[in-house]
Amino acid sequence: MSTGSGIRDSANRPCFLVVDREYSGSISTRKLVIETAKFNVLTAYSAREAVDILRRFPAVDGIVVDSDTQEMTCANFIEAVKRLAPAAPVIGVSTPLSGMCEGADYHLESFDPAKLLELMENLRPEAAAAIEKRDEQLKTQERRFPD
Repeated sequence: MSTGSGIRDSANRPCFLVVDREYSGSISTRKLVIETAKFNVLTAYSAREAVDILRRFPAVDGIVVDSDTQEMTCANFIEAVKRLAPAAPVIGVSTPLSGMCEGADYHLESFDPAKLLELMENLRPEAAAAIEKRDEQLKTQERRFPD
């Protein structure tokens, strides 16, 4: 829900599309890390799947992409997603050996979860602050009313 100032109501958590490599028998570690920070996550295991997801759900707050997308170059992927969700910032995650994701709005040369979350929180500071405040309220309630 919008407050008129362009800032969403704190009940609406930011939603990010994560484009990650698929591994047999497991889900995206990035998805788990981001959800632990209480952000919502849509997950795609290929660039093409991410484009399909954005066609259905274009109102994401950001896109996190592994720079080693297999079937599409990073530059082509970003061109495609910017047509569908032009306001969504793209975070390219790479290793120093794989190179940066050309066209991304932000670059991380690390798979360090703390650095990724810090960047994501900076994209939506008001939402991150609301989530933090709500966590503190929950902790206070839990201390007053233990099970």
